[in-house]
Amino acid sequence: MAITSLDPGPGAAALQAWGGQMAAFGSNETVVDKVLPDMLHLIDAHWHQFPPMNPLWHGLLGFVIGVLGFISVTGNGMVVYIFTTTKSLKTPSNILVVNLAFSDFLMMFMMAPPMVINCYNETWVFGPLACQLYACAGSLYGCVSIWTMTMIAFDRYNVIVKGIAAKPMTINGALLRVFFIWAFSLAWTVAPLFGWGRYVPEGNMTACGTDYFDQSISNMTYILLYSIACYYAPLFLIIYSYFFIVQAVAAHEKAMREQAKKMNVASLRSSDQANTSAECKLAKVALMTISLWFMAWTPYLVINYAGIFKTMTISPIVTIWGSVFAKANAVYNPIVYGISHPKYRAALYARFPGLSCQSAPEDTGSVASAATATEEKPSA
Repeated sequence: MAITSLDPGPGAAALQAWGGQMAAFGSNETVVDKVLPDMLHLIDAHWHQFPPMNPLWHGLLGFVIGVLGFISVTGNGMVVYIFTTTKSLKTPSNILVVNLAFSDFLMMFMMAPPMVINCYNETWVFGPLACQLYACAGSLYGCVSIWTMTMIAFDRYNVIVKGIAAKPMTINGALLRVFFIWAFSLAWTVAPLFGWGRYVPEGNMTACGTDYFDQSISNMTYILLYSIACYYAPLFLIIYSYFFIVQAVAAHEKAMREQAKKMNVASLRSSDQANTSAECKLAKVALMTISLWFMAWTPYLVINYAGIFKTMTISPIVTIWGSVFAKANAVYNPIVYGISHPKYRAALYARFPGLSCQSAPEDTGSVASAATATEEKPSA
């Protein structure tokens, strides 16, 4: 008679381990139980009411951040490389594009690996100082990114709306703007390290950010003023700039069509494409820019405001979305500001032919190319 082995095998062992984790998830344990002792003084009492997160959430978060990190580092690194090594792209306005890509590159290069490690361990494992620096770096790169987009919008406004009357940006002018962006952002983001505001672990315990549960005057004023300086102000300026940009281009196109009617020709353009107008392309890029900006930073703002004003109960899972959306901003910025640029696409296909999905880069108009092309004319 055959004797059947009683060894359950590796599959059953894995199921038992998973069952143990799920049992802990459903018990009276809290999300704070895995926090290291040296981090406990930074944990708000609010988080003690929540059970441990399902391990699946940590796995998914780590995987998503890892993928976003790889795409961002590769994409932004490529943007920096192409723009800094291609002669035709070395223009003052493109210095701002390089600064944006560099900031986004640093954000994911420095922040994605620690978060993936923390997701694996299901808690922050690098200590209080690293938590402070991590949160400061995230705020810094986010603020730099936002204000760089604002400066890009200003540059396009200056070139497209003012036209010939505009004073073209110089290399020194662009570098001065970059210096201002980093100095301004650094001033706001290091403040919590010196007592105005505070950086603490977020509810998922795998990342750190601003403390939105501290009801002290110092902390609340910091979050409110910081949101004005690095959210409302740049948002207003971006919308203001693109509104007049689209308005100016629409007026120009209308004048061109009226002039063409007087001359009894279909169009004054030598290569006018059917059913496609410059203002439509411009409006689409402007709408995409503002929409993605909203998608990236609004969830994080809502979470912070919900915390300080107590308008909703913030769970650890809710804090995941703030991290994911804010970090995703570093992924699609290269697409909006780099790949929409015809000269960048041409240089990219020349250096990396395998990335080309068309026979020849189509030199279609975009906000980025319009600004660069217009700006280069005075120096010709």
